[in-house]
Amino acid sequence: MEILVIGGSGFIGTRLVDELLSANHKVRILDINPSLKYPELTTLGDVRNLNDIVSASQDIDVIYNLAAEHRDDVKPVSLYEEVNVDGARNVVDAAISNNVNAIVFTSSVAIYGLNKNCPDETFPAEPFNEYGRTKWEAEKIFNEWASSDPTRNLTIIRPAVVFGEGNRGNVYNLMSQIQSGKFIMIGDGTNRKSMGYVGNIAALLSQMINNKGVCIFNFCDKPDLTSAEITKFISKNMGKSLPRFHIPLFFGILAGRAIDMIAATTNKNYSISEVRIRKFVAETTVSTEKLINNNYKQKYTIYQGLSRMIDSEFPPTE
Repeated sequence: MEILVIGGSGFIGTRLVDELLSANHKVRILDINPSLKYPELTTLGDVRNLNDIVSASQDIDVIYNLAAEHRDDVKPVSLYEEVNVDGARNVVDAAISNNVNAIVFTSSVAIYGLNKNCPDETFPAEPFNEYGRTKWEAEKIFNEWASSDPTRNLTIIRPAVVFGEGNRGNVYNLMSQIQSGKFIMIGDGTNRKSMGYVGNIAALLSQMINNKGVCIFNFCDKPDLTSAEITKFISKNMGKSLPRFHIPLFFGILAGRAIDMIAATTNKNYSISEVRIRKFVAETTVSTEKLINNNYKQKYTIYQGLSRMIDSEFPPTE
């Protein structure tokens, strides 16, 4: 198949391209950044530019849309709307223009909000931030495209936090704090987190090209671990010790607000913020029963994924 991966230069996109090429598909990458691994497959372009997508998607069988603004500290905030929502409209318009009848879209479990007690795909959307809101708006755009023509096929994957080699998100920040000895648990650590290893979601996404109709799946790797279990496993594998005392949530939130004020004054981004603290202490689990019933099997355990990331990003020093 001829496949276009929008956002294929990124963390998940690069691993997806690995999987697609190993399955003998022909792959093109459209990304605002060049691919370090596959420069020969890359066309520079912006999901906000319709002409870029129309040009890149000519003679394509399947479009993967992985392009997104997802960090907690995106500025200006309008970028969430421009990239995630307007970008979705451009992908749909390009698909119509080039008669592409299959789209795979990576949404997010952020559409459910926080502390929802393992929502499945039928739960109502209650996003708590602009990232979740704009991912939900993008889903609506893709669903409208699919519902207007029965020959169109749409797969939406809603991943939980994805980690792995090359990641520079919240899991990397957590590992970095533990490695440096600066980590202190906020709250009691009993809240459970759904997470997924990049090798697993890349393998899953590569298998979505033959789906028919509209398919929506949550994605994470089970079992869900508590924050205490995650930090204990990371610290043990790094050979680090964790402080025995915890910071009460109330004081943690105040500290996050103080850091946010400093960031606003200095125009700098910090690895700690009120939003990240609230996400860390929240119960963020999702159900993957539907995915498992669709014969999904994890290629790697969550512990193997964490170990592989630690070995890659934080190798032991002499």
